[in-house]
This record gives sequence, C-alpha cells and structure tokens, in this order.
Amino acid sequence: MARKTHKPHKGLQKRVKVTGTGKIKRHRAGKSHRMGPWTAARVRRGRRAEVVPECNAKVIRELLGIG
Repeated sequence: MARKTHKPHKGLQKRVKVTGTGKIKRHRAGKSHRMGPWTAARVRRGRRAEVVPECNAKVIRELLGIG
C-alpha cells in the first residue's frame, strides 16, 4: 500500500506568503467597499501586508506542509 502524503491547502497557499525568515504574511480583509467612514491612516494601514502572530502561524505552516 502506498504511503499517505500530506497535501498542502491550495486555497491557503494563494492567500499567504512565507518570508525568507519563515514568517507568514497575509493581506488585511475588509477593503472592498464601505470605507467612507475610515480615517486615512486606517486606509493606508489596510494596504500593507500583516505578519501573522506565531500562535496562528504554526497552524498555517502545518496546512501548507512546511511544518
């Protein structure tokens, strides 16, 4: 019987990026519409990618198969 292998989560692969040092980066949600009441600083902050906290990054690495 063939050995079972772990398949990476393809949907997650398209949404996050692994940096050279192994951190996980993601883009912020909620920028498609209804941004009128937002302050300019909040809009600018939403453009930047965010480094995922280490407690969540561990789970993401397992799903991507880079454990």
